[in-house]
Amino acid sequence: MSQAETKALPLAGIRVVEFVHMVMGPTCGLLLADLGAEVIKVEPVPEGDNTRRLMGSGAGYWMTYNRNKKSFAVDIKSEEGMAAVKKLLATADVVTENFRPGAMDKLGLGYEQVKAIRPDIIYSSMKGFLPGPYEQRTALDEVVQMMTGLAYMTGPVGRPLRAGASVNDVMGGMFSAVSILAALLQRKDSGRGQFVQTGLFENSAFLVGQHMMQQVVTGKAPAPMPSRISAWAIYDVFDTAEDGEQVFLGVVSDSQWTAFCAAFDFPALGNDPQLARNNQRVAARDSLLPLVRQRIGAMDKARVMALCEAAGLPFSPIQRPQDLFDDPHLNASGGMARLTLADGEAVKVPMLPFEMDGQRFGTRLDVPALGSHSRELLEQLGYDAAAMARLEAAGTVKSA
Repeated sequence: MSQAETKALPLAGIRVVEFVHMVMGPTCGLLLADLGAEVIKVEPVPEGDNTRRLMGSGAGYWMTYNRNKKSFAVDIKSEEGMAAVKKLLATADVVTENFRPGAMDKLGLGYEQVKAIRPDIIYSSMKGFLPGPYEQRTALDEVVQMMTGLAYMTGPVGRPLRAGASVNDVMGGMFSAVSILAALLQRKDSGRGQFVQTGLFENSAFLVGQHMMQQVVTGKAPAPMPSRISAWAIYDVFDTAEDGEQVFLGVVSDSQWTAFCAAFDFPALGNDPQLARNNQRVAARDSLLPLVRQRIGAMDKARVMALCEAAGLPFSPIQRPQDLFDDPHLNASGGMARLTLADGEAVKVPMLPFEMDGQRFGTRLDVPALGSHSRELLEQLGYDAAAMARLEAAGTVKSA
């Protein structure tokens, strides 16, 4: 992307300094960075953010949530390192952090302390809980899924199961970005910054709000998703004639029912007035589903999908995350950002799921090496070559 295009990005000119790790904080920074903000990730020396070295299910966090960022590797517990960080904060529009409660205050980098350096700062604090009885607890995505009933709703009865992605961490980071954008708009009018806070627990509560309201409307507690009473008669995963190959198919309106019956050759069902309305079909679900399973079970997956697509029905093959690397739509629509790993390997990762006036927001900077922009930033802050060399020799700053 050219320099001219960079300046045209929505958040060009906004400087964000982030003190974050894992998923929630980095996701917030990713959204702002992709939209054009200059996001500077402050990392400890000598090894940087521990997220870089996570294994197992956390091995993909670093590469997923840290593109388009700059790395400033500095010892903030040293006097000279803290002095450099404070100079950087004086140039910032936004500060983000997602460490345990009180950690930033102990470092001397809490909201009031940063506000004294930059009075109009927007300071985003991402925590497990918003202020209240739980605010000192340590939270994880899995913890709040259990606390809010999301895990209960995801797994079978008696077997609570966390969702298959970091839904609260990612969505919490998104809400943090939304609150920052709102604060930036208010600052434009008022000239004042503010403290904004996001809670992982409250995020998960927001997600299960639909189930809470279901109980209000129906008078019955919602069953876990695998045991739920569906709002539609056909809304399920179906086996095809190919071993192990399945397709999800939903019929969620009366017009889709007509289209489904025509596509899958059920003329009698399509003409039955007792099945014309959705709730009539839900009542007949136990008799309808065996017929549908038998029909689809005699077809190969490609045929089922072709019929669904031609009829305008919602459907999907049952895929794995790694299948998306070769997904024809993501690749043809420009939905995959390209990254280059430290060893030179080129990889793809999904972009933000929206466009603005036809523009997608791709990679301007690869995921940073530790200290990738330390010297650039120090120079901007007024350090000369000798001063930078001295900081590096002392281990106060690390440059890539």
